[in-house]
Amino acid sequence: MDAVAAIALAKGGQTPMPLDKSHAVAAFTEHFGEPPRWVVRAPGRVNLIGEHTDYNGGFVLPLAIDRAVWIALRPREDRSVVVHSIDFDTLAEFNLDHLAKGDIQWLEYLKATAWSLQESGYPLIGWEGVLLGDVPLGAGLSSSAALEMATARAMAAAAGLAWEPAVMALLGQRAENQWVGVQCGIMDQLISATGKAGHAMLIDCRSLETTPVPFPPGVAVAVLDTATRRGLVDSAYNERRAQCESAAQFFHAETLRDVDLDLFQRLAKDLDETIGRRALHVITENDRTLQAVEAMRRGELEALGSLLNKSHASLRDDYEVSSDALDAMAEAAQAHPACYGARMTGAGFGGCAVAVIDAARADDFAQSVAVAYQERTGHIAAIYICQATNGADVVES
Repeated sequence: MDAVAAIALAKGGQTPMPLDKSHAVAAFTEHFGEPPRWVVRAPGRVNLIGEHTDYNGGFVLPLAIDRAVWIALRPREDRSVVVHSIDFDTLAEFNLDHLAKGDIQWLEYLKATAWSLQESGYPLIGWEGVLLGDVPLGAGLSSSAALEMATARAMAAAAGLAWEPAVMALLGQRAENQWVGVQCGIMDQLISATGKAGHAMLIDCRSLETTPVPFPPGVAVAVLDTATRRGLVDSAYNERRAQCESAAQFFHAETLRDVDLDLFQRLAKDLDETIGRRALHVITENDRTLQAVEAMRRGELEALGSLLNKSHASLRDDYEVSSDALDAMAEAAQAHPACYGARMTGAGFGGCAVAVIDAARADDFAQSVAVAYQERTGHIAAIYICQATNGADVVES
């Protein structure tokens, strides 16, 4: 997939180009007076299809994007982790021997990751560094997972630990589940850890098997930021998860991954109507995700786009996690002739949509969709034409 610079088209403006290691090195050098020992990065992600299936043991098809969290660091001789957040202009620290919850939100993800690693027996050492990123916060692009994986990569680099992507992803998920308190599935951390340039990644969220799926030539992925944020999404997310668990119990299944459409249709009449619609989304979304993989492999872009459109309708009507802004964005994208298909992406209630488009017409798509969306909602969108990148890595040492 050709990389196209990120484009935001509100009033003809442009979003900043993605950060790179030079930004992290410069920030560290300015703060500490010398270059860092290591620079690490972990990408955000956008999910092409397979939404709210991960915590149901199902299938997802995300890609790691060229928007990332960066940490430049050097070791310390004590057990403290001292970090200056460039984005929040805040200096904060914690001690690896005395981890306790606090009230600096971004720091909690670092502490959570350190706690998860140490609880699993990894010996950590102190370090100091700068933290910066360009994954839009609250947009459904997994800024939290990128922060967790960047932290894990930094901890591993400082302590000389072997990097095991799937293991680290699980530890990041544990950090978010048990320390932060959000019952996320494994997808976000796993794609941030294992992404492959030029590919989406089919993830079996039960086995954690990952299968790279190449993008057909001439295709671009547009991330469509509605400029609305998700509000009380955590409580709604946890409610949806509980509803899915209730549905799985009804079908005497471990997860909804084990329930096919035929079984659902035979028994759903005895299921609570709301819980039934939640289950129907998950069951059909798993099927759509596997069909999307085959469509990508065959280069059948119209079929791929149709699956994205159906996914959005299901998320809107059955899972009820869309919003007026997300619906407006998806519909504006779907109406453009360069668009094969579009849908909301992420947990929902705000944030981003995603579209698969003709790369040759990316500029016109972005401009037209931004204008149409603003006319309908009054919101100024940011539209990013994204490159699929590799997962978390050490880019300088």
